[in-house]
Amino acid sequence: MISPLIESIDQLRRQLAAEPSSGTIGFVPTMGALHAGHASLIDRARNDCSRVIVSVFVNPLQFDRDDDLRKYPRTLDADRQLCGSHGVDLVFAPAVQEMYPTPLACRIDVGALADHLCGKFRPGHFQGVATVVMKLFQIVQADRSYFGEKDAQQLAIVRRLVRDLNVPTEVVGVPTVREPDGLALSSRNRLLSPDERELAPALYVALSEASRQIAAGVRDPASVRNAAIAHIPDHQKVRVEYLEIVGPDDMQPVDSILGTVCVAGALWVGSTRLIDNIRCTPSS
Repeated sequence: MISPLIESIDQLRRQLAAEPSSGTIGFVPTMGALHAGHASLIDRARNDCSRVIVSVFVNPLQFDRDDDLRKYPRTLDADRQLCGSHGVDLVFAPAVQEMYPTPLACRIDVGALADHLCGKFRPGHFQGVATVVMKLFQIVQADRSYFGEKDAQQLAIVRRLVRDLNVPTEVVGVPTVREPDGLALSSRNRLLSPDERELAPALYVALSEASRQIAAGVRDPASVRNAAIAHIPDHQKVRVEYLEIVGPDDMQPVDSILGTVCVAGALWVGSTRLIDNIRCTPSS
């Protein structure tokens, strides 16, 4: 079974308007190259909602490197097969020209939420994310929208976007799905060579060490960070972009670990950038 495909905004709106009383709509926005992590979002939406819509759109606004945009995996046929096997009612896969028929004059400013972590190293990325998410919210008008917790900064920004701009959708965070060795599932994982794949779990190992430090009573963020980074191998193909300890809602660095924090990191393995995070709460 394969999920029906809609590529036009007007067609999607007409179809949704034709079934106005068929219960709650669950929405899973993606950039495609779907995997088991996306399937967990879809399954949660399928469990909660009467209808499930998945968008597949590689958003050019959120890429800071043209080569990254070009090589991003595009697997729409396989994506529709996965969606069909998980009960998705519609796949919305617009072309870039459909989403951006003219150059944008208006974009979403996400403010200080993008000052650190990925936002620091990818200028304009979260402005692009927030802008396309807002457009998709307006197009689909879902009751609930599902996002993975792996992208902690993105999730925090989307939640604040919905709150600040009174968007009538409930944002639902879904836990990260991992490989047996701890590597968070990501569409980018398929870009890793076999030897790079062996190095990739180092980020999760480092984050796990940070969690152990916090659980053991360490309250100094610098000490936790240093202990975590010590678990990342000194290898020519591995480079730490950041590993920081921030508040889980505002994404701002903390001076002392007194409550729940988000330990987030970005690691380059070869030419592939991986991100991950763990929420940690110190023992009382």
